[in-house]
Amino acid sequence: MSDKDRSDVRMRGVRSFVLRAGRATAGQERALAQLWPKYGIEYSAALLDLHALFGRAAPRMLEIGFGAGEALLEFAAAHPEIDCIGVEVHRPGVGRLLLGAEAANLRNLRVICHDAVEVLQQQLAPGCIDLVHIFFPDPWPKKRHHKRRLIQPPFVELLATAIAAGGTLRLATDWEPYAQHMREVIDASPAFANVATDTGFVARSAERALTRFERRGQRLGHGVRDLEYRRAG
Repeated sequence: MSDKDRSDVRMRGVRSFVLRAGRATAGQERALAQLWPKYGIEYSAALLDLHALFGRAAPRMLEIGFGAGEALLEFAAAHPEIDCIGVEVHRPGVGRLLLGAEAANLRNLRVICHDAVEVLQQQLAPGCIDLVHIFFPDPWPKKRHHKRRLIQPPFVELLATAIAAGGTLRLATDWEPYAQHMREVIDASPAFANVATDTGFVARSAERALTRFERRGQRLGHGVRDLEYRRAG
């Protein structure tokens, strides 16, 4: 088995998420039924033609694990010149995003309801993404669950393949041990250069919307760490 095959097996074998039992609201279910044809991208093991999908050639951003979609909706609305793709496994969050996209009449946003690992492996061509956002991924705080953390060396390799040379990777977490973990893993990759100079962390980007999740963390006294990397090459 090649190194790549072993990496693929590791990424498929340990999921970074558990599908929650929470149910979508009636409005979210209607959005999933009625708006999916407009905004949704079905998962398949075939490369996407992003030029055809959006009807133009433009810079592209990818948000992985967008939750309720607040940050993604705000970014897409503020940057009509950028084509945005959101990936999320939880249907209620996808339904909420679809409602927001329709209300804002966004034409530069599409969504995939599937595992981001398989999307990166199968659907995105090398170098097709200019900007990736990963905000507040599950920190899996218990030591026995650390293997489930999204940011691991094989996943960083997938990101490096999808992001174009000179592209940007932005991350944020309110769990300090995970912040240190992410920094150690990505700093160790020759494909990425940390934008920060001294501490390894950057100031909160104006491009990152302050979501309800983050406000709740602030009320609980959780400090937030932001990281930013440039794709080398």
